[in-house]
Amino acid sequence: MRPSSKLALWIRDRPSVSPWCVGLLLLFASGMAFGQSVHLDLGLPTDNDALFSDDPSRFYMYVDRNFEGVQSKPWSGGRFGFVRDQKRIGSNIIFSKFHEGLDIRPVKRDAAGVPLDEVRSVAAGKVVYINETPSLSNYGRYIVVEHQWGEGPLYSLYAHLASIKSAVGQDVGKGGVLGIMGYSGEGINRERSHVHLELALLLSDRFPEWHARHFTSPNHHGLYNGLNLVGMDVSGLYHSLKADPTMTVSRFVPLTSPYYKVLVPGTVPLDIVKRYPWLVAQGPAGAPLPVSWEITFTDFGLPTAIKPSTQSVTLPKLSWVKKSPINHTYNTLSRVSGIGETGALTESGQRYLQLLTGQF
Repeated sequence: MRPSSKLALWIRDRPSVSPWCVGLLLLFASGMAFGQSVHLDLGLPTDNDALFSDDPSRFYMYVDRNFEGVQSKPWSGGRFGFVRDQKRIGSNIIFSKFHEGLDIRPVKRDAAGVPLDEVRSVAAGKVVYINETPSLSNYGRYIVVEHQWGEGPLYSLYAHLASIKSAVGQDVGKGGVLGIMGYSGEGINRERSHVHLELALLLSDRFPEWHARHFTSPNHHGLYNGLNLVGMDVSGLYHSLKADPTMTVSRFVPLTSPYYKVLVPGTVPLDIVKRYPWLVAQGPAGAPLPVSWEITFTDFGLPTAIKPSTQSVTLPKLSWVKKSPINHTYNTLSRVSGIGETGALTESGQRYLQLLTGQF
């Protein structure tokens, strides 16, 4: 019997299950398999395996930094997170620029210093997008691969390539060659050649429509524009898998520290829940369709949990923010403003919620 058929019988025998919960359960069951996730067999994209060594500088490509007149080349600027653009705010020194992936340095170069490293798919999947024109993106030449692990589609992105060795629609196995490392893209020279790796959720199937509403510049990349892909801490995922090979994305994402929560109207199904129903927390038994949803976000905007709420809102509204002595705009990609334990969604934050919820 198919998982969805078993679930239908289970629901039939439990009339107290709430309508919204029924819908989410059936949606989840219509995926690859209800309650089952494919083993997350994740590899590194190049021969550089120093991520697990005692010297991370051998893995991450450095950034050029000039802070208060001091020049440096910190490898930490190649990590995931707020690791770039140091600023002094009063007595505090912060990093105000977010880096959404890992910058992995080459291990092979020719006599002229050009990298020779093959860039490979981190897992089995299908190539869904290739940007062959470096000038159309800060990513330069980049490839997006879709992975199906039983938890909704996940996307790995490989940027700054010198050349492409794959095609859209091609099925690739773990370790399948996608291209050759390079330094295409804005602000990268030959010395800083690297591959930028992301592992991301897709925010919306309606991204082109949202983009056209808010930007006058053309969207050259369809659904696979970087604005529509929200990355997770892929280095943290690699280390979690090393410690626990049974780790899954649906278990890993909620472990990420929350920074703010937002209430959104519950009258319209959330676009992101259609793809990632595991984000939704169980509500009270017998509850009707929720008045609103409360979405928990990390500082960089990754949704980690969604739960029903009885608070009524007509527009997205901040319901909680982590206490900070620094204005939240520096900590949230300018999506939340305010200081301390108070804050509000900025115009940028409202636009982001429109994209994620599909309510625009």
